[in-house]
Amino acid sequence: MKLGVFTCLLQNLPLEEALKYFKSLGIEMVEIGCGGYPGNAHADPEVLLNDEAKLDEFKATIAKYDMQISALSCHGNPVHPNKEIAAEYDKTIRNTILLAEKLGLHQINTFSGCPGDWEGAKYPNWVTCPWPDDFSEILEWQWNEVLIPYWKDLVEFAKAHGVDKIALELHPGFCVYNCDSLLRLREAVGPEIGANFDPSHLIWQGMDPVACIRKLGDAIFHFHAKDTKIDKYNTAVNGVLDTKPYGDEINRSWIFRSVGYGNDEVYWKDIISNLRLVGYDYAISIEHEDSLMSQNEGLTKAVNTLKNVLITEATTEMWWA
Repeated sequence: MKLGVFTCLLQNLPLEEALKYFKSLGIEMVEIGCGGYPGNAHADPEVLLNDEAKLDEFKATIAKYDMQISALSCHGNPVHPNKEIAAEYDKTIRNTILLAEKLGLHQINTFSGCPGDWEGAKYPNWVTCPWPDDFSEILEWQWNEVLIPYWKDLVEFAKAHGVDKIALELHPGFCVYNCDSLLRLREAVGPEIGANFDPSHLIWQGMDPVACIRKLGDAIFHFHAKDTKIDKYNTAVNGVLDTKPYGDEINRSWIFRSVGYGNDEVYWKDIISNLRLVGYDYAISIEHEDSLMSQNEGLTKAVNTLKNVLITEATTEMWWA
């Protein structure tokens, strides 16, 4: 496994300055945003696909700091009921795939998306309960008429351009948000669909990341290192479905934390060990969204914790057996 980072954390800095800083911390891999929610401050496909000199400069900068790109990320909602919004996200995903092809990469990260509740809807409708029956009917329409057809088409496009791993982040608000929904789409579309496994979004839903790792196995394509702290007092009276602003930390049921500040090192060692048990040996990409810490402190704390947690060497023979 290699220590990585999602570079949009430092989108306020030019790519070279960000890489120099990441390198100083011992980071080996970078996940780079190419549009959608992460933005494209460090890699704009519209530019890099149409300017060979800029593309060469981008590749040279990555090589200068001896970094490996773990994935190109383009999180968005390509099945948004607003057709213009959906088309923009779809274009971003396809351009990211084309850029991955240019860079010799085989993987992108994104979201599954979430449609509305009918063809003329204005906003996405994330269904979280089966009754009244309207919700079950909405859910079946979303999956059978929108989500599965979209991803079947997108996967064919990706495969034609050398991208055979589309890692979907399991995230509430989108149709793929837990193990069952990820595996349902993977079964319907193909093994090119997998997970960008982010424990932080599972923890606050009440899921156990280790159980999820064992359930998903080789469907895990990428890993986000981000933690969540459950506030037991706020949760005791309001549950975990929380719509308060992220900045209202003291009143929320949960908040995102840097690795080690939501759960201790033993918890994270168990996560890393189980990733190895299912054969995952790739990026551990830090996504820093801890509102109680600065960019520098949050990343530094996460790096220091993960350096104590990661398993980086190949196993040897069991000399004691």
